[in-house]
Amino acid sequence: MRCPWHHPYLQKAVSFKRKLPFAQTRQSRESSPAPGMRHAQPLKRDYDFLYTMPARSGAIGTEGGTLMPCTTILVGKDATYDGSTLMARNDDSGAGKFTVKKYVLITPEQQPRHYESVTSHIQLELPDNPMSYTCCPNVEPGTGYKSEAGINSANVAMSATETITSNPRVLGADPLVPGGLGEEDFITVILPYIKSARDGVLYTGRLLEKYGTYEMSGIGYSDADEIWYLETIGGHHWMARRVPDNAYAVIPNQLGIDYFDFEDAAGEQKNCLCSAGLEDFVKNNHLDLSMDPGDAFDPRAAFGSHADSDHTYNTPRAWWMERYFNPNTFVWDGPDADFRPDSDDIPWSLVPEKKITVEDIKYVLAGHYQGTPYDPYMHHGDKSMAGAFRTIGINRTAFLGVLQMKHNGTSVEWLSFAANEFNALIPFYQHITATPAYVGDTTMDVNTNSFYWTSRLIAAMADAVDRETASIIERYQNRTMNEAHAILDACDPKIAAAADEETRVKLCMEANQKLADMAEAASQEALSQVLYTLSNNMKNAFSRSDA
Repeated sequence: MRCPWHHPYLQKAVSFKRKLPFAQTRQSRESSPAPGMRHAQPLKRDYDFLYTMPARSGAIGTEGGTLMPCTTILVGKDATYDGSTLMARNDDSGAGKFTVKKYVLITPEQQPRHYESVTSHIQLELPDNPMSYTCCPNVEPGTGYKSEAGINSANVAMSATETITSNPRVLGADPLVPGGLGEEDFITVILPYIKSARDGVLYTGRLLEKYGTYEMSGIGYSDADEIWYLETIGGHHWMARRVPDNAYAVIPNQLGIDYFDFEDAAGEQKNCLCSAGLEDFVKNNHLDLSMDPGDAFDPRAAFGSHADSDHTYNTPRAWWMERYFNPNTFVWDGPDADFRPDSDDIPWSLVPEKKITVEDIKYVLAGHYQGTPYDPYMHHGDKSMAGAFRTIGINRTAFLGVLQMKHNGTSVEWLSFAANEFNALIPFYQHITATPAYVGDTTMDVNTNSFYWTSRLIAAMADAVDRETASIIERYQNRTMNEAHAILDACDPKIAAAADEETRVKLCMEANQKLADMAEAASQEALSQVLYTLSNNMKNAFSRSDA
């Protein structure tokens, strides 16, 4: 395991601990508590050198959340397979809802100058110099923009929002603002105006401090060099951390940042940014819950919430994702596990054991606890715990956006719609004047001319006969991913070498149409095969044909 922060003391600590049996590097403790019970003291302090936080840190706290949708993963450029940054989020609808989405380009002419939200009715006069940007807005009229994720013409990406929570101490000191900003608004009022990931954090911060927010949110920003993640605190405050270049971070609907350096935020601002007066806000409202004044500040304990429902809805997702990327770093299973599905101190970020690919992200964000007793698709063995936890890939996913940011003009947004277990992830270039009709012309009418609706149909039918259609879905996903990479590999050098913007746009438009046509052909074939399989499994089926 490489030391996530290049500090001589930490390198020495890693070297020393590698000489010890794994059991000796953990704090001695009494036997593991019964399921649902928590240790009184953190167990991972001997592992601080593995967490992606500065050397002087050491506190990992608790967090919480109510039952809200979305799962986020952020991967720094030195932790990805090709040196790009990767920012991904499942945009999940609320329980019992299925939000219809499309993928479009908003040009400067289409960007509103006067903005009014449907949710909070906030009205803003927007700057007169917007950039073009892609996004995934709602299709249903009257539900607001909720554009969720996209990339602007300055090669900056944004994903908003990951719903998180807080606690009464924070919300009593700085209440939420019913007429403030929220998920519906952020992409539309921020993405067209920011020039870097860091700029996005500061731009958002100014809006939050001025107008406030009506909900707790996590927002991601990325460019080809950096990823930043911002979490709102009460109605007007906020904090943000830069994801280390050699690490990944996971966020499952909880206030997740587990270390924050006020000294850096007030000075060099290399890894931390925050609202004006946040440190005083913490002191004046007695939010720091550290027992020892010398302990590192724990923002999860200070700003986050804690609920029993976390242990079925939120923490299991973080546990399974980090178990996938770091299977040998910690013990994840059994009575002597370092982290369990109900652990409240699962790290916000870690250095992965191998570099992370787009395929890894798709697999993780389609996760349903494969290889554990909690898999709802389990067909063998003891099924008593199957379906106990909220899966990462869920039936009500509206879309998955994987924003892959590169330096050479070849940034792409990988898109899939509906449940990730059964859909296909397709990339689209960003130097364009419009998006292909297959992803951009979606309506509220169910039809197979839309990638969204075709994906919904495949998922709903394949789920009903998941065992019988497993090979069909596997072939469908492999085919689309293989062909997508082939198209990118052929087009990337041409786009990077384009002599001017007009040529680059033409090449990107042609590539995107080729990708959409490929996705449509593969999806139609998969839909036909799944329909055939499901039809053969109807209850009124009979083996004998007519004489």
